[in-house]
Amino acid sequence: MSDAVTDKLENLLWDPRSDNLPPGIRHAVIALRFLYAILRDIAAGNLTLRAMGLVYVTILSIVPIIAISFSILKAFGFHRQFEPVLYAFLEPLGQKGIEITDQVISFVDNIQGDVLAGVGLILLFVTSISMAQKVEDSFNYVWRVDQPRGLAQRISEYLTLILVGPVVMVTAMTLIAKLRANALMQQVSDFQPVGETLLLVEQLAPYTLVMLGFTMVYWFLPNTRVRFRSALIGGIVGGILWSASGVLFTTFVVSSVRTMSIYATFAIAIFALLWLYLCWLILLIGALVSFYAQNPEHLRLGFNRLNIGSRTREQIAIGIMTMTSAAFRDGSPQPTIAELADSVHLPGLMLIPIINRLIAADLITRTSKNQLIPYRDPGEILLKDVLAAVRNTQTTDVWSTGNWPRIVSNLSARIDNALEQELGDTSIYALIDADKAEDAEPGSATAEQA
Repeated sequence: MSDAVTDKLENLLWDPRSDNLPPGIRHAVIALRFLYAILRDIAAGNLTLRAMGLVYVTILSIVPIIAISFSILKAFGFHRQFEPVLYAFLEPLGQKGIEITDQVISFVDNIQGDVLAGVGLILLFVTSISMAQKVEDSFNYVWRVDQPRGLAQRISEYLTLILVGPVVMVTAMTLIAKLRANALMQQVSDFQPVGETLLLVEQLAPYTLVMLGFTMVYWFLPNTRVRFRSALIGGIVGGILWSASGVLFTTFVVSSVRTMSIYATFAIAIFALLWLYLCWLILLIGALVSFYAQNPEHLRLGFNRLNIGSRTREQIAIGIMTMTSAAFRDGSPQPTIAELADSVHLPGLMLIPIINRLIAADLITRTSKNQLIPYRDPGEILLKDVLAAVRNTQTTDVWSTGNWPRIVSNLSARIDNALEQELGDTSIYALIDADKAEDAEPGSATAEQA
């Protein structure tokens, strides 16, 4: 799709007059914006590339992860319920899915008997954590998060997910099966209305579990605060896409008898790789939906690079320093990047480059939870230091300022002198105090409201 066509389509979808449309039509326009944004991001190719990378990581890690899950479930006595879960996942491959499941289980049995002890166990956990890290990196990319979890947090949370996740999933499926076989439930189901309702619940239960599983992944994995409502929206969309794609893929496998005869034994591997790729792509699409549900201001921007003027950069830098310093002095919780972005109605992606420059200039520091804290006493941080962090070359920059003609250097020096004379030795705390004093003046808007 050419740039001219996309520009016209975006201008039409984001026309300001759409806010005055009737509610039904306005909601339809919002749905079209979501659909357009998802298709645009898929067509850009980054999501598909990450899905391909996750397929490769899955091939390397699937047997160790299943071995660990099998061992944990065996300790709880649930290992016999694990094979049906794997069969259900590979069900769209038809008979080939059963063959792959049998082969994987045989590999797991070999690991259980020979390797799952000592150094082998450590290697299995390292492989599993490595895969979880790759998945988190892809989710962080979708959520525009530039900082992964710390090593200690990564190991503890990943191990919790790997150890607890299979037990919770298989326990839920076991409880559903036992409830179905309960004598009282069978007697109650003989009553036609109740029986039809139970049958409907039984048919919907696997899909509901898939949606809840997707929701938990979207809520937990990105290294940022994800609202449960947004994760749930992504989980529902991802679950529906996964269920629908399973039906379509089964039809494709059944109708590909001629292709299977051409590729012979390689057909199993080819179909398995295609199904894995489709599953990862759907998982990333659901994550993208949850991101846009929480950050609709990114719908039009997508993954495009933000271009902002120098005035806006300076305003962002001063705003970040004053807001974090005010919270620091008042003893309030330090704001996160997401909270700052929400308070000034700007995308968080717009703040991150400025934050990185402030960090490089030793003006603020960033915690593992994305909270921003002044690096030193804000009473000693001058406004000219903040502006210099944005305007001057930092250690993180690839290029220096260059060797400009004398006329350019002289003009830059005049600008610096003007800023020096205007700002003087004004600190961040002095700026905050001056703003509060202005609010307290009798003619100010704040004083009139009081």
